[in-house]
Amino acid sequence: METLKTALVQADLIWEAPGKNRAYFERVFEALDSDTNLVILPEMFTSGFTMSPEAVYETMDGETVSWMKERARHYGFAIAGSLVIREDGVYRNRFLFVHPHEQVDHYDKRHAFTYAGEHKAYVPGDRRELITYKGWKIFPQVCYDLRFPVFSRNDMDYDLLIYVANWPVMRIDAWDALLKARAIENMAYCIGVNRIGKDANGYEYPGHSGVYDVLGREVVHTTKEEVVYASLEKTPVSKLRNKLGFLKDRDQFDLK
Repeated sequence: METLKTALVQADLIWEAPGKNRAYFERVFEALDSDTNLVILPEMFTSGFTMSPEAVYETMDGETVSWMKERARHYGFAIAGSLVIREDGVYRNRFLFVHPHEQVDHYDKRHAFTYAGEHKAYVPGDRRELITYKGWKIFPQVCYDLRFPVFSRNDMDYDLLIYVANWPVMRIDAWDALLKARAIENMAYCIGVNRIGKDANGYEYPGHSGVYDVLGREVVHTTKEEVVYASLEKTPVSKLRNKLGFLKDRDQFDLK
């Protein structure tokens, strides 16, 4: 598929209220353009960035995953975002990618945000994942992962890098700069979807969801509670990679 139409949903999440948040996103889905291919929601989109996973956790057979499958099938677009999952007796901050035919791919956030105590509440993932959708290779990441460029190094020939986040206002300049940097250094589209509003801990989130192309140019950017669309074109990615050859000159290393 040459063109991938993405919808970035910048939402003011309701604190630790999965049902109310699902209802909010249900209204969003109903109003989306009919030719949308991929809808991206923020990190922990059913709860906000909570360090009380026992209050909001679900399972892979739970209500939110079932809802995502049904909605993806009904509307014909994929849905991505992270939520709190309990599996094998531990909690995960899990990025879910639900295909229209209800296949579910997932990635567990690798870098726990120790400043907020995330490492005490959640078990981090131990591997990278690559998702294939409509011929696009997609590399999923979650919030704090953005600060670790080695982990996202494009040695898998991915086309699109996605970050979902709850990134606060006091560090938003870093968010903007790092999203742009990840696009440039990996010669891939980079999408960041952040929340907006204020959570129960008093942290403010300014949004700044956006899309950057393979040269780091801004495609879309928003600071409002809204949906913004970006149609990504695959051929320009291949042409620029072949012409410039930057990825061929990258350093080789092993992640441990």
